[in-house]
Amino acid sequence: MSKNTLLGSAAVVLTAAALLGRADGPALKRFEFTEPHMGTTFRIVLYAPDEATAKKAAKEAFARAAELDGIMSDYRPTSELMRLCKKAGGEPVPVSADLFKVLERAKAISRLSGGAFDVTVGPVVRLWRRSRRTRELPDLEQLKRALSLVGYEKILLNAKDRTVRLVMVGMLLDLGGIAKGYAAEMMLAVLRRYGITRALVAAGGDIVVGDAPPDARGWKVGVAPLENPTARPSRYLLLKDAGVSTSGDTEQYVVIGGKRYGHIVDPKTGMGLTTRISTTVVKPGGTADGLASSVCILGPERGLKMIEGIPGAAALIVLGTEKGQKTYASKRYGEYELKGP
Repeated sequence: MSKNTLLGSAAVVLTAAALLGRADGPALKRFEFTEPHMGTTFRIVLYAPDEATAKKAAKEAFARAAELDGIMSDYRPTSELMRLCKKAGGEPVPVSADLFKVLERAKAISRLSGGAFDVTVGPVVRLWRRSRRTRELPDLEQLKRALSLVGYEKILLNAKDRTVRLVMVGMLLDLGGIAKGYAAEMMLAVLRRYGITRALVAAGGDIVVGDAPPDARGWKVGVAPLENPTARPSRYLLLKDAGVSTSGDTEQYVVIGGKRYGHIVDPKTGMGLTTRISTTVVKPGGTADGLASSVCILGPERGLKMIEGIPGAAALIVLGTEKGQKTYASKRYGEYELKGP
């Protein structure tokens, strides 16, 4: 479950700068912590009255991330997720509250996106991981068999008993598109239990923020350019009590036969995306994880229509074409955009 760089596969870069505003409450100091989890670097930026409180809260938040990695990793054969997958085709399996909640969210996004987001795409993702190593396209027969196992409706959830049933033998779930955002949200909840509300948690390309920093109107987040994610951003967001997630193929891709295939796989076709794309989605009140990759697959017209239907949500899409970049923004995107550096 990895997005290669500190803030993900393409595109969201946190800047340390804050916009001046009016401070309130007791004097707070800024602290920053990082730890590796879920195949990427997790970063916490928080404001606390003293170092001891900051360290204790951050330690517990990172412990929460480690706990969730043990539940949702598809790289660890002993994770709760992999134990569930080994029982695919069998009886309903009792699961933890965290795993059940993430699968509920995943199915909700799947329904919303018409299946563009689908955590049952695991068998297909495994084939493409091999393709990135061998630089050969997946075998067509293997791809066909893998696709027969894909379909979010094949996950049966029983909220009363908190059980999950995967209806077909061989099903494999991949939570890489939703687990890190959920972890960031849960870590922010841990910080709030310590009275720390002015905080940001970044997990790969997924960021969740609480109240604005002292002397600021919000957290300033830069959206990195499509062609060079390490370059200085030309677009910025100003956020509080929100999540922002970016998906794209800027860094994770493979070129086979002169054609570029991104790491985002279309659950309908089983093929990696061939269009250069970066999508940034903002959602009030929590993580936007899962939505950004959905928009990448749906494309500008259908993707923005989906985002417009989510209260308060906004999206920016940047496409790379033979004639240069094309940019699409949802109607509400301007409410979050900050002009200039």
